[in-house]
Amino acid sequence: MELKNSREIPIGGKITKAGNAEEYNTGDWRTFKPVIDHGKCTNCLFCWMYCPDSSILVKDGKVTDVDYKHCKGCGICAEVCPRKCIKMEKG
Repeated sequence: MELKNSREIPIGGKITKAGNAEEYNTGDWRTFKPVIDHGKCTNCLFCWMYCPDSSILVKDGKVTDVDYKHCKGCGICAEVCPRKCIKMEKG
């Protein structure tokens, strides 16, 4: 049996639209914010998969930005990034 990579696995159990959480901007709780170096990013989407607040924005399979209105600055995205292209900065 050949194993599939993360891009080949069908989407399942994914909540595509936030419930009422979208109404509540929680970004002002943040002490540090993730900043992405798009030049180093390979779009593996690990940051997107692991972000507990769905704050990594992706379009056409590529990381485009961070939703700072909802990002709480936990740093999980920076921790799981295999290329270390996400740095946590003050703010």
